[in-house]
Amino acid sequence: MTDTAMTGKLPLLLLLALSLAACSGRGGNRYANRAEAIAAQIHDPHSRYVVVTCHRGDWRNFPENSIPAIESIIRMGADIMELDLKMTADSVLVLSHDATVSRCTNFSSVFRDEPDKSAKVKDLTLEEIKRLSLKRAHNVVIDTLHIPTLREALLCCKDRICVNVDQGYEFYDEVLAITEELGVTGQILIKGKKSVEAVAAHEAAYSRNMMYMPIVDIQRPAGKELFESYMESGVVPLAYEVCWQSNDGGDFDEACRRILEQGSKIWVNTIWASLCGGYGNDDDAAYMASDPGEVYGQYLEKGVSMIQTDRPELLIDWLTRQGRHSL
Repeated sequence: MTDTAMTGKLPLLLLLALSLAACSGRGGNRYANRAEAIAAQIHDPHSRYVVVTCHRGDWRNFPENSIPAIESIIRMGADIMELDLKMTADSVLVLSHDATVSRCTNFSSVFRDEPDKSAKVKDLTLEEIKRLSLKRAHNVVIDTLHIPTLREALLCCKDRICVNVDQGYEFYDEVLAITEELGVTGQILIKGKKSVEAVAAHEAAYSRNMMYMPIVDIQRPAGKELFESYMESGVVPLAYEVCWQSNDGGDFDEACRRILEQGSKIWVNTIWASLCGGYGNDDDAAYMASDPGEVYGQYLEKGVSMIQTDRPELLIDWLTRQGRHSL
């Protein structure tokens, strides 16, 4: 190749390099991994990205709170895996919504020769827990699937999806120790109904903490009191999970207005009607709607940007078409 030919190509190569560098500064390469990109959206009160949280993973197709249920929602493109924690008799955190393992496992079969055996997680060792097989939602036992530990679940989620610890604030210290060891603390959102002072005191004990979100039921006395305490304290959480039973009095609209003015995000749990003004996405009329916007559009109109659902594929598809779910 002649010097003239080489010289003619240099500007094009330089232009291409500059273009790629500019794109990497704006796009996916800006973050080390997908979970980090999702966490950035959670931290940004001005982001139009709508975060999709899956309730116990893809429990319609796999046992709830199981590793395959987590893998499935990651494939779907969900943003947060919502899970629940219990502590075993030998102090190991495992994924379980219920206090007992009766509903989700074959406990009665495994321990049929021990009729007095307790089915409570707190009374079982990890070895005993691992002997149990998980059931799918329609009560079919899956011999190859077992209750995962928190460590196992976080290793599956690490850098791929954020995690919401729903039931589990009581284990904050133990959870944080594991997240720090695995390097995922910034990818974990833990929530609760603790006072502003209690959360502040707890977090002051550590140099780094998980994301925290208060749950406020704005139509119940305790929830109203907690909400007002945050508003009056000047503390601005990343987000509020807002629960309400009826919007006849405009309580939800007013709460959304105040939250957005404060600079926080709004999380709505659309699973059960009792948590979102009487219209949950598990109601036949809602999830069978020809237009998912009939279900979810009302929340986006109020400024909601974090939605917990049992219908992740339906929601993600609709949000993507609205231009509200692209990292």
